[in-house]
Amino acid sequence: MVEKNVGGRDRLVRTLLAALLTVVSIRAFERGKRAIGLLAAAGALGFGLNAVTCFCGVNEALGIDTSRD
Repeated sequence: MVEKNVGGRDRLVRTLLAALLTVVSIRAFERGKRAIGLLAAAGALGFGLNAVTCFCGVNEALGIDTSRD
């Protein structure tokens, strides 16, 4: 099992970023801008996964732990 390292405000910000990037992705695809849509979708999935699992690999690599905030 992976130890949690995302919590508090960090988790909330990641959730909001995931929602925002989802909207950006959908609008980009509607306008035919596939590259931007795919990048935004990948970002949304990454931030969403971080928020749901409370784990971030970048935080782990940098020794950052916001789960106690």
